[in-house]
Amino acid sequence: MVRNVRIDEIDAVPRPLIATRHDYPDGGSLSLHRHRRGQLISSASGVLIMSTPQGRWVVPPGFGLWIPPGVMHEVRMSGMVTTHSLYLEPSLSEAMPDRCQVVGLSTLVRSLIARAMDVPADYDPDSHDGAVMALIRYEMLHLPAQSLSVPFPSHPALAERCRRFLLAPTVHETIAQWSGSLGVSRRAFTRLFRHETGLSFLEWRQQACLAAALPRLVEGDPITTVAIDLGYDNPAAFTAMFKRVLGSSPRAYLGRAG
Repeated sequence: MVRNVRIDEIDAVPRPLIATRHDYPDGGSLSLHRHRRGQLISSASGVLIMSTPQGRWVVPPGFGLWIPPGVMHEVRMSGMVTTHSLYLEPSLSEAMPDRCQVVGLSTLVRSLIARAMDVPADYDPDSHDGAVMALIRYEMLHLPAQSLSVPFPSHPALAERCRRFLLAPTVHETIAQWSGSLGVSRRAFTRLFRHETGLSFLEWRQQACLAAALPRLVEGDPITTVAIDLGYDNPAAFTAMFKRVLGSSPRAYLGRAG
């Protein structure tokens, strides 16, 4: 088992895929850094919040985050977090997404990742361990993308407006308010927003609200309080959005996260 060992210490091991496990306290963080290899990181418990200059990604249990080789990023932990990381050689990472992406992990993939945590860095490629790692490499190519990212635009004024929104997100903010503050027409704003983020304003607003809600829920804030703070008229409306995106109600999610 490769546990609480920095990837830099074993990166030179001539294996296409290396697995590591780390334990972090609630509120722990990793300062801005990058890896030579691509990384698929997931949490067995707690929530990961990863940020780059291009956006923010929230990773609850049962999901993973793909980080391409060389991407500068920082990570914050919400709750007690145990991370499972798979580090893939750059030459093999070319078949993976070219940008950071939250992905779903099937029961099979989660089981394979848990098994990989027992595989030493210098495993024999022709052994059972090697077969497990080879299967994981194949499965990584077919992980479904999830709507748990909050991309930041490169447009300076729009990026600043997005960052201000994340300080106090609410579902009540409108296209009219944003376009007015930027001094552009509604049509020009919607075209600019999608071009810069790849999302409609409503999609981005929803994902930003969810990104704000998840850590609070894990930390024990009541669902009703979180829903009202985000501007939902009632907890049922928030729960419906949550279930639509994550596939389960907040209570079911919190049971897994705990």
